[in-house]
Amino acid sequence: MARRRREKEHGIFRELLGWIVYILIIIGLSYLIITYVGQRTMVSGQSMEPTLSNGDNLIVDKISYRFRDPQRYDIIVFPYKYEEDTYYIKRIIGMPGETVQVIGGYVYINGELLESDIYGAEPMESGQLADQPITLGADEYFVLGDNRNHSSDSRDPSVGVLKRSDLLGRAWVRIYPFDKIGFIRHE
Repeated sequence: MARRRREKEHGIFRELLGWIVYILIIIGLSYLIITYVGQRTMVSGQSMEPTLSNGDNLIVDKISYRFRDPQRYDIIVFPYKYEEDTYYIKRIIGMPGETVQVIGGYVYINGELLESDIYGAEPMESGQLADQPITLGADEYFVLGDNRNHSSDSRDPSVGVLKRSDLLGRAWVRIYPFDKIGFIRHE
């Protein structure tokens, strides 16, 4: 009788230990995925309209930039340096080594109009910092929101140019609202 009781207690203990190990593995995998692979973020504001809207929920791909360089027109996520737990979502326009300037509301790269820039909703009212040429360093990027007259981006001194190490990742998939679920277009 005592033997059966001990076996039953031992079985319960093994079952409980199994569940604890299972939960710890799930927590560890979740941490690794959130830290190194992907992260959910929400769009706040209108700076990326019409591409992304206020309230859109996205999954950020944090791993691809470990294997390849960011490209022009990638939509990237980066932390806002003056407010903890605040992230900005913008589009890469200027690449390392290029000189960026806003003239007459349009982007010029190395003195030539960036004609392939189809994302700006309208000509910019102000170039702010980019009224003067900005030459990017070897690991620097110039970013703009698609709704450029309503965006704090590299033209704004509070954002400025970004270093590669500033880039959290690339917007990958919109997961909400449900009627807009799908991969984010980068070109």
